[in-house]
Amino acid sequence: MSGIDRYILRQLVVGMVLVTLGLTFILWLTQSLRFVELTVNKGASIGLFLKLTLLVMPNFLTVILPVALFTVTVFTYNKLISDRELVVLRAAGLSHMALARPAIILAGFSFILGLFLNIWLIPITVEEFHKMQSLLRSNASGIMLQEGQFNQMGSGITVYVRARSPDGELKDIIIHDRRNQDRTTTVIAERGAFIKGDKGAPKVLLFNGTREQVSRGLHRLSLLYFDNYAMEFEDTSDVDEERGRDAREQPTDELFTATEEEVGPVQFRQFRVEGHQRLASPLYHFSFAVVACACLLIGRFNRRGQADRLIVAIGLMIMIQALALGASNMARRDLAMVPFIYIMPLVPSLIGLWLMAAPSWLKTNHPTAAP
Repeated sequence: MSGIDRYILRQLVVGMVLVTLGLTFILWLTQSLRFVELTVNKGASIGLFLKLTLLVMPNFLTVILPVALFTVTVFTYNKLISDRELVVLRAAGLSHMALARPAIILAGFSFILGLFLNIWLIPITVEEFHKMQSLLRSNASGIMLQEGQFNQMGSGITVYVRARSPDGELKDIIIHDRRNQDRTTTVIAERGAFIKGDKGAPKVLLFNGTREQVSRGLHRLSLLYFDNYAMEFEDTSDVDEERGRDAREQPTDELFTATEEEVGPVQFRQFRVEGHQRLASPLYHFSFAVVACACLLIGRFNRRGQADRLIVAIGLMIMIQALALGASNMARRDLAMVPFIYIMPLVPSLIGLWLMAAPSWLKTNHPTAAP
């Protein structure tokens, strides 16, 4: 690697890191708003909040990285043109391909990172995120319960607790149970505690209270005074049960080995498309980098700036991304369209490389300046 390559690559890497960190932080803030209520209103720990928000970030990095690479490539090469550095490098005999080589090298490293994220890290984090969601839905005492408010604890159960002590004891409890179609039950107790029942469902132990049952058809009231009473809630999300995993959670090898008889025709197509997208999406690092370089390096130097080329580069990037989404949607309906998942990132890359390495009779002359 020459000194010129290292000089340009250093600027690209520094910019790539800064832009990626900035975009990641912005997305982290927007995604964290989904989980702020768990900490502020539902008593979840800061550690749990951070873990939930961090688990969703690898999924966004696959989108952030190619966009950050495109942004940094456009900015860096536009700065080199504005500072007349590329004029000097061209006068020294460097070709378009030689000038674009640092961006392509960085795209290669980003491609490897994208494959690592898609093939290994993202399926693990998505599965862990869904497991934690199931755990939170079933952990009524630790997360769902809010003091001084009426809490919906599953289908047909409303719970009010005036206060909760640090050791988990509940004080002044009201439970309104509408699960039974024949009667409505209201339980009032001085204190109690949540535990997990034998079947995994949340269970509350109540002390010193009353139970009122009203038959809906007969409007008959049944009153019971108790010293201790146990009430089990409906378990809508048992974490120990076998939970069906969607395509994003599946290991990459299982996406290609699953058969239509095992998962059904719809999910079979989703598995196949997800598997091919994991392999194809890192190719957009090359596509965006090559498109940015081709738009800025090919053509005449203009003292007035490169605004027109920047607009063309941004427009091409948006068009490529839109075509990629369209190819994925078509492939989910018909697996015969799967090759277009690879064609979308490869064609712009090949065209851009060909233009930069085209024979001299296809290239535009590059005088030192143009009006």
